[in-house]
Amino acid sequence: MESLSWKANKEYIITNVRIYDYHIFIENGFIHFDSKIIRVAPMSEFNEYNDKIVRLLDTVVIDGTNQLVLPNFIAGHTHIYSTFSRGMSVPFDPKNFQDILDQLWWKLDDKLDLNTVYLSGITSGIDFAKSGVTTIIDHHASGEITNSLLNLSKGVCDRVGIRGGFCFETSDRYDVKQCIEENMNFINGNTNNETRFALFGLHASMSLSDESLKAVKKAVKDKPIHIHVAESAQDQEDCMKLYNKRIVQRLYEFGLLNEKSILAHCIHINEDEAKLIEENNCYIAMNVTSNMNNSVGLADYQMFKKHNIKCIIGNDGMTSDIASEFRNTLFAMHHQTKSPTGYSLGDLHEMILNSYEYINNMLPVNIGELKTNFESDLMIVDYTPYTPMNKENALGHLVFGLFHNFKPRHVWCKGNRLIKDYDLDNDRYETVLEELQNVQEITQELWNKIN
Repeated sequence: MESLSWKANKEYIITNVRIYDYHIFIENGFIHFDSKIIRVAPMSEFNEYNDKIVRLLDTVVIDGTNQLVLPNFIAGHTHIYSTFSRGMSVPFDPKNFQDILDQLWWKLDDKLDLNTVYLSGITSGIDFAKSGVTTIIDHHASGEITNSLLNLSKGVCDRVGIRGGFCFETSDRYDVKQCIEENMNFINGNTNNETRFALFGLHASMSLSDESLKAVKKAVKDKPIHIHVAESAQDQEDCMKLYNKRIVQRLYEFGLLNEKSILAHCIHINEDEAKLIEENNCYIAMNVTSNMNNSVGLADYQMFKKHNIKCIIGNDGMTSDIASEFRNTLFAMHHQTKSPTGYSLGDLHEMILNSYEYINNMLPVNIGELKTNFESDLMIVDYTPYTPMNKENALGHLVFGLFHNFKPRHVWCKGNRLIKDYDLDNDRYETVLEELQNVQEITQELWNKIN
């Protein structure tokens, strides 16, 4: 199927709306945009502005009364390959984290072919868009390796119309040479692209031999990697037993802590490892909901903060609802620090901003702020605050007034409306939905293969 148009063919003006982007707050304003934001200002300036502008014939004007405009969210670490696990039944009696991989996830991803990879990209992408997430950073695995990233990104970026970063998780359970080729082909084929970028994927230290890491380093050189680090204590114990060193030290000695690399989890690292992460300008993607679900522990954010490590928030494939991950990060870190002030709204604010900074460094775009010439990746959410709302307390309103039941009314990415009145914009997605007509039969076949 050919890509849907990424060129915005309409202009939008949202009036009488609250506007917040983690930098500015406007109590009653308007925003005018097509593929990029044209003007953001208080309503007191609207009449004069409206008299001067020349509108397109199909300019859409939306009354934003009792609504809030926000920049769209980013999923800092996810696994789209997990999409078709919902409702799947397999024998499951794990005694440790490796058992969870063996008994569930490695059974699933091993049976994914290029078609199911593509369809999982569409279905997951739709769920993300409905949750106000229009940029994802995925960590992929599948039984068919060659062209899997191409198929996945076609589903996510070309058919759904959101942005994404992609990689294949190289592991000794696969043909390592084939994994390297898949990563490098995707990296080389996606430079200076506004919709997708590439990282070099690695599964985890415990599934990669020294020979594999040497081969990866030879290919990747100084490009950023995306890898699970010390998600479980077992990963760290394996590294100490086999190599007499800790995971981050091992990656460092192989020259793989490249700038802008994403190290997911980092629950069981120590101060020395944190220092190496800081010195090499890597990011940590925290995934607290998944960590609690897998009973592997919670990361020490205070240690990350002490070492000025930039952290972003992921979902580890658990849910498309990143708003709930923001809330859960706040609550989980209160539990981890044993203090209601051990992790503040200010810390959450910083992590949200880090995610926009990361994407703006990886793609030739500017997202995350509602100001002139930034990309029109934005959403409208119904919200009538019962208490005063301003720049200083706006994030508190989101966390305690919105994120527990977050459902955007409208969502745009690059000025294209993806979600209209809480559901897919049918004019845009008619042909996409046709591709999903038999998805239940296809997933049933997948489950049959697994069992």
